[in-house]
Amino acid sequence: MGLLKRFMGGDKEEAAAGGGEPAVAPRHLTGEEFDQAISQGETPVVVDFWAEWCGPCHAIAPSVAKMAAEYDGRAVVAKLNADDYPEILGRYGIMGIPTLIYFKDGKEVDRVVGVTPYGALKGKLERLLA
Repeated sequence: MGLLKRFMGGDKEEAAAGGGEPAVAPRHLTGEEFDQAISQGETPVVVDFWAEWCGPCHAIAPSVAKMAAEYDGRAVVAKLNADDYPEILGRYGIMGIPTLIYFKDGKEVDRVVGVTPYGALKGKLERLLA
């Protein structure tokens, strides 16, 4: 397995051997759905702010998908296209992507900017679930 794949916690060949794509994918939000989605009460919500042209966004995408599948029913993992909703990025002071923001009770409680190993992403979510 390549170094980047190992760093990110996944490998496409391994996913294919295990049945392909994760059974649960991250939910793609519209700007209209965003506020409602992050206000899930006690349920933690992780939103990946990304763009199609962003190489690092594509690099972290398998980790985000893995989190969506692993935490299905315990947390909401979603994606929001940064190019389509710049007003939401402005509201949260997002200056670079990928940015993952962790929400609980509608409030930001943690944030990750840039390509981050799966274990670190998972650890932040685990702390919210504890």
